[in-house]
Amino acid sequence: MTSSSRVSARLGAIAPSATLAVDAKAKALKAAGRPVIGFGAGEPDFPTPQHIVDAAVEAARDPKNHRYTPAAGLPELKQAIADKTRRDSGYEIDPASVLVTNGGKQAVFQAFAAILDPGDEVILPAPYWTTYPEAITLAGATPVEVFAGADQGYLVTVDQLEAARTENTKALLFCSPSNPTGAVYSQEQTKAIGEWVLEHGIWVITDEIYEHLLYDGAQFTPILREVPALADTTIVLNGVAKTFAMTGWRVGWMQGPADVIKAATNFQSHLTSNVANVSQRAAIAALTGPMDEVEAMRVAFDRRRKTMVEMLSAIDGFQVPVPQGAFYAYPSVEGVLGREIRGKVANTSAELAAIILDEAEVAVVPGEAFGPSGYVRLSYALADADLAEGVGRIQELLAQ
Repeated sequence: MTSSSRVSARLGAIAPSATLAVDAKAKALKAAGRPVIGFGAGEPDFPTPQHIVDAAVEAARDPKNHRYTPAAGLPELKQAIADKTRRDSGYEIDPASVLVTNGGKQAVFQAFAAILDPGDEVILPAPYWTTYPEAITLAGATPVEVFAGADQGYLVTVDQLEAARTENTKALLFCSPSNPTGAVYSQEQTKAIGEWVLEHGIWVITDEIYEHLLYDGAQFTPILREVPALADTTIVLNGVAKTFAMTGWRVGWMQGPADVIKAATNFQSHLTSNVANVSQRAAIAALTGPMDEVEAMRVAFDRRRKTMVEMLSAIDGFQVPVPQGAFYAYPSVEGVLGREIRGKVANTSAELAAIILDEAEVAVVPGEAFGPSGYVRLSYALADADLAEGVGRIQELLAQ
């Protein structure tokens, strides 16, 4: 048996999550005693709000939560998601059109798996979250990148999307607020993209997990609210991880047309069955409970955002579009590439990230994880003091 045949070509082609890899390396170095500061993980540093934890503790004591439940999710949670959609997005959905998943990533994969076949193409605005192209490829389709750089505020145009469209285009991935850039599409931009998609009969997979993390007056614009006629060809992805500091609880969901949700539910029934019931009960408490702690976290992220943008903008060679959503900054570092840094030269953002880790003991994610080289992503979901110290080290390193 050759080494190439030991692992299937399908799984052998998957690259590891770059963001998780950077976070794991930073944690390993810290465990080894090095004072590494990590900007890699997209994970709030706050504890899950106490009322959510209390609901989970109570649920764990109830034997009904020790058993299998419907693969599509607890009816109470699906109703809470429908109510939350009405409250936050401004349109009605049927709870039966919701599938609760083991985190947002499972929703992403199942959405692509449910509608894609070999030969299909998915238009993927770049910079993109590192998991999207892997999930598209695993579903047998081909991602078609459409890049919008810092000069465009990382926002693609309808003209760019049209230039990428072919007879094989099956879907568009739409993510606003964006990971990794923090860019937010305006109401006008969202409506224009939605109308273009509708005109050409293309599916939309819209990732809305950062909907509550907005700054500088930016507004979350659900594409289905702007173009309701897309309801039969749109899959909405969301979850509790980012808004409620619940990354470890693993509760996401997908919502869409009945036939797609049925197919994805059948798949999940064989893949993972139901999401852990205690986590589902916690998610119910999150979606139906007070939002004051969510707002407090958003205010803290906003403060950190301003600090990070100010400090990064002071670095010669960095171009820093101001993020209006999520909790990431995505500076262009093309002005630094080719420069000697403590006897080393970085010609790519991956090489620059390696130098920053080695010389400043700061972990950032290079742009290659999200599309073209020439950029780095830094999460500001970490303590204020660590943020200032980490960016300060980068400033000192690149000032030499």
